[in-house]
Amino acid sequence: MSASLKVMLVAAEASGDALGASLAKALRARLGERVTFVGVGGIKMAEQGVQSPFDIAQLSILGIWEGLKAYPTVKARLADTVALAVRERPDVAVLIDSWGFNIRLAKALRKANPNIALVKYVAPQVWAYHPGRAVDLARSVDLLLSIQPMDQAYFDAAGLENVFVGNSALAKRFDKADASRLRAAINAGPETPILLVLPGSRPSEIERVMPVFEDAVKRLKADRPELAVVVPAAYTVVEAVKARVAGWPFRAHVIEDEQLKDDAFVAGDVALACSGTVTTELALAGRPMVVGYKTGAITYAILKRLMKPRWITLFNIAAGRAIAPEFIQHACEGEVLAQAAGRLLDDPERRACQAAEQYDALDKMGRGMPDPSETAATAMIDFLRARDRI
Repeated sequence: MSASLKVMLVAAEASGDALGASLAKALRARLGERVTFVGVGGIKMAEQGVQSPFDIAQLSILGIWEGLKAYPTVKARLADTVALAVRERPDVAVLIDSWGFNIRLAKALRKANPNIALVKYVAPQVWAYHPGRAVDLARSVDLLLSIQPMDQAYFDAAGLENVFVGNSALAKRFDKADASRLRAAINAGPETPILLVLPGSRPSEIERVMPVFEDAVKRLKADRPELAVVVPAAYTVVEAVKARVAGWPFRAHVIEDEQLKDDAFVAGDVALACSGTVTTELALAGRPMVVGYKTGAITYAILKRLMKPRWITLFNIAAGRAIAPEFIQHACEGEVLAQAAGRLLDDPERRACQAAEQYDALDKMGRGMPDPSETAATAMIDFLRARDRI
């Protein structure tokens, strides 16, 4: 492998940014100076040398109505991304998660450069809804790097080469996390109960989920004045989170530092979590949680008809039961969230039991596999080498 390789990485959300950064690091470890990177991403990909032409917060959109309102912006950023590819002429483009944006980008890139190799990293959840997307993706890209074992049958049937690389969230380690460091940072004693509040990483989640979580925390604090409230915030929404927390009638600690976030994950007694990757990370850290989520009314009505699983939290789906209680849409109200979180806060045995069951469910999701980023890098190199691209 003596030829140089230019890789374009495209991530439209914070979770994708983390995947892209880890993949870039793994590819650079294998290929050294022979590989260079361009693309679209956030601060983590920037640390790996990927300078994004725009802020990806513009693309962090969830919901049909929200998507319609943001369409002119998304269309402009899509054109910017295609223009970047045309200018830089990468050998391969890796399109990370974010189905709505990246499936359009795949088709636009293919039209702009029929010879570019296209890789999709993270499959659309065809096992949950929209199975037809497997065929659409198979027509649009050359390789899929999937993170869920249930993906394979659908994409094999669609004729798309795919490799199960594992879920990077399952590779996250907390061995360097220190609960006492977090407690010192927020001036909490060793016996002070800590509630983690994780309201999501998208602006729409902060708008819809955060007020409900605030109501729940108000109720919990009213009954437990000693409760310390810690809010680890995603960088994509940190300013919005700080603005809302500043108006709370009680003290809450917004955590931005990545090490302190890990410390918080092992220090918290209970988490109130927006559905997403963070639920898997909390389970790995051994934190029992209550999951809440709200989206737009139109989006929810459509998804409710399409969704196959009864739950939305991945380890609940893997276990086939609601280990962590979920409160979705109309059920996501402050009073019921507070009641569920309160039961955990008041019962150490219940907390320990739920944490253990969550952890066991992660085994069914592939916990203990090799580092997904390393596996993804190997799959990409094998794929490109088989096609004489490197």
